[in-house]
Amino acid sequence: MEPAYDHRRLGRELELFGTDPLMGAGLPYWLPDGAVVRHVLEEYLREVERQAGYRHVYSPVLAKRELYAISGHWEHYRDDMFPPMEVGAEEVVLRPSLCPHHALIYRARARSYRELPLRIAELGAMYRAELSGVLGGLTRVRGIQLNDAHVFCTDDQAVDEAAAALGLIRRAYADLGISAARYRLSLPGAGDKGGKYVDDERLWRQATALLRDVLDAAGVAYEAVGGEAAFYGPKVDVQVVDAAGREFTLSTVQIDFYQPERFGLRYVGADGGKHRPVMVHRSVIGSVERAVAQLIEVHGGAFPVWLAPVQLVVMPVAEAHRGWAEEVVRRALGRGVRAEVAGAEQGSLGARIRAARFVPYQVVVGEREVQDEAVSLRLRDGRRVGSLGADDLVDRIVARVAARGTALWESA
Repeated sequence: MEPAYDHRRLGRELELFGTDPLMGAGLPYWLPDGAVVRHVLEEYLREVERQAGYRHVYSPVLAKRELYAISGHWEHYRDDMFPPMEVGAEEVVLRPSLCPHHALIYRARARSYRELPLRIAELGAMYRAELSGVLGGLTRVRGIQLNDAHVFCTDDQAVDEAAAALGLIRRAYADLGISAARYRLSLPGAGDKGGKYVDDERLWRQATALLRDVLDAAGVAYEAVGGEAAFYGPKVDVQVVDAAGREFTLSTVQIDFYQPERFGLRYVGADGGKHRPVMVHRSVIGSVERAVAQLIEVHGGAFPVWLAPVQLVVMPVAEAHRGWAEEVVRRALGRGVRAEVAGAEQGSLGARIRAARFVPYQVVVGEREVQDEAVSLRLRDGRRVGSLGADDLVDRIVARVAARGTALWESA
């Protein structure tokens, strides 16, 4: 039996995203309303990251195969990468991860301890050669828009930076209405080192001890699970559950001593000597695709006001009332509210109200509203607020958006 809030069904119904065989499996496209959700989510992430001291960069989705040989991906992660493409005398690869690119950005010039921690963030595309049998909707795709970041810091800063990243994840979940199912300390499987994982026991012990300190300080219960680590180190995985009861990793925090060594990363310390930085990997919501899938299912398509593709729909009772309906929409758009008119060409008033059932604010304007320059407001949850001024309505919606809460309405 299909879950009530399966994101694939709701995604089609709400016209958020789609797929086409000619684009390929695991490569969804975003329709206009889905693109709005994605854009708002991405802007939210950039804002909270800026507030947390991150600087944003862009890096290319292609690189020479040699880059991934240095990072260890080619040795330990090749089965999940797309094959190299020959360009002249070079082999280039679609990146499976952003961390090697950020390591190169760090080492582009000499660094001082005074710059650390250096927090680099990117909403960047990456590609993984997932088998067709595991692909599904937005939760498992081949083209991924990753909310990624890397903090380059001293040994003494690593725990605080990883703890701050975990706090950022928990804040975002509260804002988005997402609940963590559990926290997992992901470790290598017994006897796997040297194949699937880097074979350096000292680095594994050191990174694992630090992540345990992070989790203990955060006061969250967690379970240590073997066989789920990144190839270069352990990680904290924040797990969520979809509408069908399947568990997925949404967010991660990792402490990495391996790649700074592979790339020869350095900073000049207070003693004038050269030191190796620690690399903290963190992703607040993982992939945008998986995060949107989770949001669709958690909210049943009825997104919080600030995330809703359309926040206000204005429905004139008759064509004679359309001018005022368009004026209300004009005022709303001028304040940044996503609003549109649903006129009689879209069906009866009842049909239009049903079609707008996921829109937070549904306004009807008839003769009385035109005369009073007012609106008659109905909320998505069925409550009828009644008549109020158009500017008052817009002010209240703007306040709801700014609050990023889940409440639709509050008394004046």
